[in-house]
Amino acid sequence: MKRSVLLLACLILIYGCARVPVTGRRQLSIVKNSTIIPASFDQYEQVKKESKLSDDEEQVALVKKVGHRIQTAVEKYMSENGWEDHLEGYDWEFNLIESDQVNAWAMPGGKVAFYTGILPICKDEQGIAVVMGHEVAHAVANHGRERISQQTGAQAGLTAISVALGAGGTSELSREAIMQGAGAATSLGILKFSRKHESEADHLGIIFMAIAGYDPKGAPVFWERMAEQSGGESPPEFVSTHPSHDTRISDLNKWMPEAMKYYKK
Repeated sequence: MKRSVLLLACLILIYGCARVPVTGRRQLSIVKNSTIIPASFDQYEQVKKESKLSDDEEQVALVKKVGHRIQTAVEKYMSENGWEDHLEGYDWEFNLIESDQVNAWAMPGGKVAFYTGILPICKDEQGIAVVMGHEVAHAVANHGRERISQQTGAQAGLTAISVALGAGGTSELSREAIMQGAGAATSLGILKFSRKHESEADHLGIIFMAIAGYDPKGAPVFWERMAEQSGGESPPEFVSTHPSHDTRISDLNKWMPEAMKYYKK
């Protein structure tokens, strides 16, 4: 079992690592974008078919305008910092969906969806830029690929453990208990890592919105409005996939001097 786990770990270290732009963090990338991006585009088209796209021309135009400005900022940053190949296969698209959901998301490869329910909290173009920068950052940082790679790696590890335990003559009950324990630990690990993704997207997001010409000081202000909207009702941070509003605002203010350097340019 030890040999199997060590071999898996070595293969991941050798073949399954990448870096995140801006932060430079190493991330798992067992599954490649050439596999993930086409599948994500298919899913995006399915969402569009099953949803009602907004027919408010003014709101749609504003979301697309902000999206394209931040897309241009991302491409500029990548070109100037030696990340030209990082966006291979990306095909940007920005849509506004009629829904009361206070949400927005981005598929791997640059397909972004806003829900009309988040626009009142955005309030204006500046607020949309905060959310757009954050969602585009998820796509640029390949967080979707990393999550899928985590799940793939976890499944491979659990399979190796299962085989090893079976070979060792462990009872079915003990094997099941250990697998459940590993599954619980894996789930908590993914929750923790998802908070890391959210925080990293906040960091990259204010850099990208600043390069696009939007004042990054609007980011903590947006999250203050989001905190007011939620009425302070959020789960404890240690079991949440998102940082608390207070943590988020504090981190954004910590990164503000870096973002302001780009904005002043």
